[in-house]
Amino acid sequence: MLKHLVLDELQSDSAPVELDDETVSSLGLTGLVSVMPAHGGMWKILPCGPVGAVQIGGLLVEVKPKAKVGLSRLLFLLGYAKDPGFRPEDVAGLEYTDLFSALAESLARQVSGALSRGVHSGYVTLDEALRTVRGKIRVGDQMSRRPGMLIPLEVTYDDFTVDIPENRILRSALRLMMQVPRLANDVVAKLAHLDSKLDGVSLLRWGSPLPAWTPSRLNDRYVPALRLAEIVLKNMSAEAGLGPHRVASFVVNMSTVFEDFVTTALAESLSKYPGQTVAQYPAYFDADDGFPNSQRVRMYVDVVHEVRGRAALIFDAKYKASSWSGAYPNADYYQMLAYCTALDLPRAWLVYAGSGSPRVRSVANSSVSIAEFPIDVSQTPEALLSSVDALVEAAADASLLALR
Repeated sequence: MLKHLVLDELQSDSAPVELDDETVSSLGLTGLVSVMPAHGGMWKILPCGPVGAVQIGGLLVEVKPKAKVGLSRLLFLLGYAKDPGFRPEDVAGLEYTDLFSALAESLARQVSGALSRGVHSGYVTLDEALRTVRGKIRVGDQMSRRPGMLIPLEVTYDDFTVDIPENRILRSALRLMMQVPRLANDVVAKLAHLDSKLDGVSLLRWGSPLPAWTPSRLNDRYVPALRLAEIVLKNMSAEAGLGPHRVASFVVNMSTVFEDFVTTALAESLSKYPGQTVAQYPAYFDADDGFPNSQRVRMYVDVVHEVRGRAALIFDAKYKASSWSGAYPNADYYQMLAYCTALDLPRAWLVYAGSGSPRVRSVANSSVSIAEFPIDVSQTPEALLSSVDALVEAAADASLLALR
């Protein structure tokens, strides 16, 4: 029987559980939770930063975001951060009993839709050694690799095949999902049936970069499935663990997810204003005193919007508050004051993941003010993007520079 433990990412204590040594070691290697000894040979499982799930044999541990963000919202944040065209309906209706079941069901549904009208084929450029001429002979390679030999010939040609990047991504995600232990039999059967449709498609090597693909009219029906498959391949693993257990894990860092989402959404919303938006904007804390740049204090601001080559708006995204009370860390304000001083701007915007109302704090004995702008990540995708638009509108209206 599957034992299911659900933890909150800010949880500091949990009920002791009985674990074998292999499970204890495997849990610690996932990076999702830490395992600490308790009385009577029992163990406490505690979150250690990221969110997600790990399944080891008959144990499933889920760590959920502090804002009770469901899987559909989490996948939207992940997807939109990579591709602003990520549609809310691509991840609609994904709230199942556990994360792995939800991911497997969703992947099966999306890939089934992608393959409903057959497997997409395309041209792939291949470099091979053949006994007959096909395409173009690579004369340089022929002379260097096979001097004085007539065959085989080093040739380059275009082949019309199903073994294209889009299909490799889909099949690799299906195979990875099929390795998750204890999935429902009907779900495994769906995944296996879809995998069989992609016969002849090679699998991606584990850990290698995902191949590039470009959305087009020809692969439009593949796009939702590809977005989800890429999320699975980048954040999930399934492999043999220590001892007799198989280990499956899906682990994401919510701080990175939130910051990437805010950065992408701000850039999209600010695109209607003059200037350009720069992520990880480079700046110096100290003035140039003639020493080499390597000796100056470097700063990288999350998001800066430039107008006519000069910083006009400053944004910094912060996911976690310091405590359950929601109090913001003092260090955040010191950091924003440093940004404003170094970039010679009167206001900076702190974007927090949470509920509440915007607030502006004026720094004592200074013309600088820090604006807090909470964004509730448990909102619908439409509401999330509307919140970012409202932030940009407020920032642009409050700026001393004319952005319109």
